[in-house]
Amino acid sequence: MAAFLVFMLLTLSSFCSPTRAEIFTSISQMTDLIFTERELVQSLKEYIEAEEMKLEAVKSWANKLDMLTRLSTSDPEGFLAHPVNAYKLMKRLNTEWSELESLVLQDPSDGFISNMSVHRQSFPDEEDEKGAAKALMRLQDTYKLDSESFSKGKLPGVRYNAELTVDDCFDMGKLAYNENDYYHSVLWMQQALRQMDSGEDAKTAKADILDYLSYSVYQMGDLPRAIELTQRLVAIDPSHQRAGGNLRYFEQLLSKELRDRGRSQQEPADERPIQLDTYERPKDYLPEREVYEALCRGEGVKMTSKRRSRLFCRYQDGSRNPRLLLKPMKEEDEWDSPHIVRFLEALSDEEIGKIKELAKPKLARATVRDPKTGVLTVAHYRVSKSAWLEGEDDPVIARVNQRIEDITGLTVDTAELLQVANYGVGGQYEPHYDFSRRPFDSNLKVDGNRLATYLNYMSDVEAGGATVFPDFGAAIWPRKGTAVFWYNLFKSGEGDYRTRHAACPVLVGSKWVSNKWIHERGQEFRRPCGLTEVD
Repeated sequence: MAAFLVFMLLTLSSFCSPTRAEIFTSISQMTDLIFTERELVQSLKEYIEAEEMKLEAVKSWANKLDMLTRLSTSDPEGFLAHPVNAYKLMKRLNTEWSELESLVLQDPSDGFISNMSVHRQSFPDEEDEKGAAKALMRLQDTYKLDSESFSKGKLPGVRYNAELTVDDCFDMGKLAYNENDYYHSVLWMQQALRQMDSGEDAKTAKADILDYLSYSVYQMGDLPRAIELTQRLVAIDPSHQRAGGNLRYFEQLLSKELRDRGRSQQEPADERPIQLDTYERPKDYLPEREVYEALCRGEGVKMTSKRRSRLFCRYQDGSRNPRLLLKPMKEEDEWDSPHIVRFLEALSDEEIGKIKELAKPKLARATVRDPKTGVLTVAHYRVSKSAWLEGEDDPVIARVNQRIEDITGLTVDTAELLQVANYGVGGQYEPHYDFSRRPFDSNLKVDGNRLATYLNYMSDVEAGGATVFPDFGAAIWPRKGTAVFWYNLFKSGEGDYRTRHAACPVLVGSKWVSNKWIHERGQEFRRPCGLTEVD
């Protein structure tokens, strides 16, 4: 039996592969975990029947998750549309189920351990849980949501209630702390402390929360508050290993600051609760971060009444294309310059369903091309799963490709394959250009640069998920079955740098899109060169 247990532990540990980082970036693939968790709950209940008197704690756990998985399996995609549900699913499967497994192994039941062994290879790992936590923080920043909004599930458009416990908030803060992200560590440790002070039970000790919170506040430059929090820590645990030394150090620093300012008396610590705007969020690598995130919130959109008067809707027959004569495409102007249009009823529900069906088995973490090496790689600023579909895969794909050619008047013979993307919890693609600004690689030398982008929206999104253009202040919101189109290049072939755009993080919902990048070659007579560089 001992040898069997060693074998089981080695088998389970072998499943944590370092290549699985952020594997669950798609709501579509995460729905499988909902059913996996449901099956594990059932297996656990069978185990309890054999060990009921001995494992009351395990039985309580199973009953709690039984209710949760009944709810989640009734509408997996809708359930996972709430980012807190997605995060807690990551956390349960990576951390809490493993803790439960250790308990069961003390007196193993073959049925339960066997079931865990089968499913463990599909479990998220520590990197996945970390990615889900970072996604919550990304949403918190972009949509200016305080920690309490997430903790209490106060999000727009949600259909399922989900709350974070003291322990959940502490784990979020600890993850940020370990990444030297003291800004978010303060926010989440403060929320953990707030919930504990209100009487919520927790496994985490208050001293641990105060320890992390006081040092994080110090790192944010707030010495008076760091001293006040450390004093609370010393009062709770006078023998704490670091508290006394930290308190003396903080007091010495503050005294020096006061002397340098020529003041003798310390101002009292700010007693107001720590909020999103208490400390300034550190700047990062993205120069247009504030503009981009404001547009994602629907703020700062530069749609004036004068500009709106230049926007029209029309029937588009593709210059009397035979396939559009009897049923022309409905076209709406989204923006005047650069010209962005939206096509209505561009995809039917049946076509969307078939495209999703074909894409799901092929979904893999979306990549970007490294500007220095030219090698495709994953990046934190593009978080989604994508798949590439050929016209030969199904008549629906061939029909969609033909429709794109008919509507735009551009050949798709030199275009890239239809790319399908699904954005999971906090899924995004930060500001970028679709056209290449580097020396062309081999395929661009043959087919030219990305002349235009045709983007299908294949789902509605409850909150977030807009396509925004920071340079000129446009925000385009997903509407299922519609498509948007714009040119990335001027007629001269020069890049239109105004078209730098982004896919905002999905706050609530599951975002499906498909896009076609249309290249220059073959368009010589379909979109002739202009007389100037910027025609």
